[in-house]
Amino acid sequence: MHCSICQMDIRNRSDEAYLAWLKEVRRVAHGMEDMVDQYLYLVGQEHDTTGCFFYLKKGFKKPKSMFSLSTIASKVKEIERDLTHLSQTKDRWVPMTNSGDSRYIVQMSQELASNSLSLGEEGLVGNEDNKQKLVQWLEDDELARSIIVLHGMGGLGKTVLAATVYKKEREKYNCHAWVSISQTYTKEDVLRRLIIDLMGKENVPAAFATMDFAAIQETLKRHLEQKKYLIIFDDVWTPEAYTDLFGALTENRNGSRIIITTRNSDVAHLATPNRILVLEPLSKDESWVLFCKKAFPNHKCPPELKTLSEQILWKCEGLPLAIVSVGSLLFVRDKTMDEWRRINNQLSWELINNPMLDHVRNILHLSFIYLPPYLKSCFLFCSLFPEDYLLKRKSLIRLLVTEGFIVERGGSCTMEEVAEGYLNELVQRNMLQLIERNSLGRIKLLRMHDVVRELAIDLCHRECFGVTSEDYRGGRLVNGISGGRRLVVHKLSNTTNELISSMHHLRSVIVLDNMMQMSQPQSMLLLASVLCNSRYITVLELNGLPIEQLPDAIGDLFNLRHLSLRNSRVKFLPRSIENLVNLMILDLFNSDIQKLPRGIAKLKKLRHLYAEKICGLFERKFPSRIALRFPKDGLCNLTNLQTLVAVGADDCTMHLWKLTQMRTIRLWDVKGVQCEQLCASLAEMQFLSSLAIHAVDEHQVLQLDGLNPPPSQLQKICILGRLAAGTIEHSPLFQLNLTELSLHWTQLTESPVPSITTMSNFTVFWLNRAFNGEELTFLPGWFPKLKTLYLQDLPNLKSLVLHEGTMVNLETFWLAQLDRMYGMRWQYTLQQ
Repeated sequence: MHCSICQMDIRNRSDEAYLAWLKEVRRVAHGMEDMVDQYLYLVGQEHDTTGCFFYLKKGFKKPKSMFSLSTIASKVKEIERDLTHLSQTKDRWVPMTNSGDSRYIVQMSQELASNSLSLGEEGLVGNEDNKQKLVQWLEDDELARSIIVLHGMGGLGKTVLAATVYKKEREKYNCHAWVSISQTYTKEDVLRRLIIDLMGKENVPAAFATMDFAAIQETLKRHLEQKKYLIIFDDVWTPEAYTDLFGALTENRNGSRIIITTRNSDVAHLATPNRILVLEPLSKDESWVLFCKKAFPNHKCPPELKTLSEQILWKCEGLPLAIVSVGSLLFVRDKTMDEWRRINNQLSWELINNPMLDHVRNILHLSFIYLPPYLKSCFLFCSLFPEDYLLKRKSLIRLLVTEGFIVERGGSCTMEEVAEGYLNELVQRNMLQLIERNSLGRIKLLRMHDVVRELAIDLCHRECFGVTSEDYRGGRLVNGISGGRRLVVHKLSNTTNELISSMHHLRSVIVLDNMMQMSQPQSMLLLASVLCNSRYITVLELNGLPIEQLPDAIGDLFNLRHLSLRNSRVKFLPRSIENLVNLMILDLFNSDIQKLPRGIAKLKKLRHLYAEKICGLFERKFPSRIALRFPKDGLCNLTNLQTLVAVGADDCTMHLWKLTQMRTIRLWDVKGVQCEQLCASLAEMQFLSSLAIHAVDEHQVLQLDGLNPPPSQLQKICILGRLAAGTIEHSPLFQLNLTELSLHWTQLTESPVPSITTMSNFTVFWLNRAFNGEELTFLPGWFPKLKTLYLQDLPNLKSLVLHEGTMVNLETFWLAQLDRMYGMRWQYTLQQ
C-alpha cells in the first residue's frame, strides 16, 4: 500500500476528494501495521521454542491470550471491510489521473554515473563578478576587521560562493574556521566548534570539555587577540545569532575578516558599510548554461527538446538549486518529447494550483515524486534530523536498515550495501549534499539542503511519516499534525516525556546525543515513557543520556531491531535482553558496560555490535581501552555479525572462525600465544574489509605470518602492539593493496616504508611509536595516491627525507612528538 501511495500522480494532490481518500488509506495501512505488530508482540510473549503453532494451541487454555487473538481476528475483518469501502469510494468519487506506462525514473545508467555528485563550483555560473569582489574584500589592505555578508534567498549559491573563496583564501590567515548556524543553535556549542576549528583538536586546553560559557569565550578571545583570522558563519537566521557571539570575537587591526551567509535582510544589516553582496537569480543565459550541464551528458540540448527545456527552465526562475534539481531529474529521463512534455505539464499544473508551496518547493516536490519508491522513505527519514546536521554514512545506513526501508537482494550483497547504494543515488539526484568522502572515496558525511528539508518535513507531516521535537509546542503538535510513526528529539526539554506519551503508535524514537543535558532521573522518566507507550517500537536510540540502569521491561519490546545507548552511563544489561530476538544492532559504544549477559547468545539476528570505551587516546603511554567481555560460548550463535567493535581476545578466539559474515572487527587484549589460532579464524572471513588487532600490552609480540591467505577484500588494517621481526616484509597481510594502514607501538627496527610501496591505492598512513630507527626516506614514485600521513612519537627519528615525486597527492602531513628530529629535506609543495 505504501508503494502504491508513493506512485500516485502528482496532479491528484490538490483534489480534496483525493486527499480525504488518501488520508483514510493511510489510516487503514497503519491499522494493518498495528495489527501485525500486535500479533508478533503476543507471539513474542511466549518464550517457547516450539514456535507459533504451539502458542496457538496453548491459547485455548489461556483466556487472556484467546481474547487477544479474538480481538485481532475482529480487526482483520474490520480492515477487510475498510479496504472494500476504500476501493468502492475510489472508483465512484475519486477519479485519478493515470501516469501511463512510462516509468517515473529509469534505472541507474552510465549517464547517471557520470553526473556530478554535488553542485560545487558549477553553481558559480553567473557569480564570477561576486567571486572576484569577495576575493578583493578579503585581500585588500584594510587592517580593521570587516564583516562581509552574502545575502539572498535559499538556493542562490551563497554557501557555494563562500566555500569556493574560503578554500582558496584561508591559508593567507593565521587561523580560520567555518561554522554553520542552524535555527536551534546554542552559543556554547558554536563557540566550542569555533575553538576546535581555530586551534585544532590537539591544541585545545586540557579542561576544555568542562569549561563554562564565560571560560570558553575568554579562551577564544585570547586566541584571536593577535591573529589575522577568517571565520565563516554559514546560514545565519537572526541578528541575535551573531550578536550572541560578538563578544568572543576580538576586534583587532590585523586584517581579520568575517563572512556571514544569510537569507534574512535584518542579518545583512550587520555588515560593514559597502560589504554586502546581494545574490540574484541567474539570468536566462546563465540559467541555460547551468541547466544544460546538469540535464545532458554532453552539455548540449537536442534541437527537438529546446522549446520544452526552455519552458521547464522558465519555471525555475533562475534559482541554481532548482535548476540543478530539475536538471538532474531530466538527466535520467528518456530524451523524448513525450516524456519531457509530461514533466512540463505536471510541473506547470503544480506551480499554478498549489498555494502551499513556493516555486522552489514545487520543483523539489516534483523531484520527490519522481524518486523511485525505495528512495522516498530514506529521503524523508533524513529530513527528521536538525538543520545543517551532518549525517554520518555508517550511522545512517544502520538506521535505514533497521527502519525496514531496505530490501535484501540476496547473494553476497548485504542490506547495508544496498542502503549505501540508495544514499549514492540520493546524492546523484541532488536530494542530499555530499560533504566529505573517506579514504576509499565513499561517502563519509552528508547533509540536506535547508530548502529541500523544508519540503521534506512538510511531506513527513502530510504522510504521517514522522515528527521532531521542534513540532511540539504548547502541549500539542503544531499545524494540525496528526502524529507519525517516528520521533527524532533534537533537543531535550521538559515537554519531551509529554510528547512521547502523546504518541501511541511510535515505531522509532531517536534522541540525538545531547551531551548529558538531561539529569539521570529525567532520563529514566523518558525511558519509562517509551516503554509504557511504545511497546511495538523497532528503533530506540538514547545517545548521550545519563541512564545508569536499563529496566527489565526493555525485554518486552519484542519488535526492537535497533538499540543504542552510545555515550550513556549504563553499567550492565538486564537478563531480559535475551528476549529481543529481532535485535539487529546493539550500540553500547563508550557506555560503562564491560560484560554481556549469557542471553546475548540468543540474539541470532544481531548484525552490528559496538561496545568499546576509549581511554587516554592522545597520551604517550600504551593506550588503554576497555574491551567487551563475552560469556563463555557467547559468540557461537551470532553468525550474522558483520561488525564487532571491540571484543577481548580471551572471549572469542575459540569461536571467531564461525563469524564468516564479518566486515569490521576490532580485537583487544591479544596475546602472542593466541596469534596462530586468531590468524586461522580471520582467514575464514572472506568479506572482512577492516581489521584492528591490539595487543594486551607493549611487551607481547604479535606473530601475524599465519594469516595466509588473508581476506582478499581487506582494505584497512590497524595494529597496536609489538610486531615480530620481518612481519612487514614477509607477511601476506602486508602484501595486500590496502588503502589505510595504521601502525602503533609496533617498535620496528627497520623502516616499514620500502616494504609497502606496492600499495598503489594507499591513501592514509599512520606511524605512531611504530619505528625505532633514526631516518625515514620516501623516494620518487612512492605512494602516488597517499593523501594523509601521520608521523607521531617516533622516539629515535632524527631525519626525514622526502624526495621530489614522492606522495604527489599528499594533502595532510601531521608531525607530532618527534622530540629528536633535527632535520627534514622537503623537495616539493604540499597541496594543503
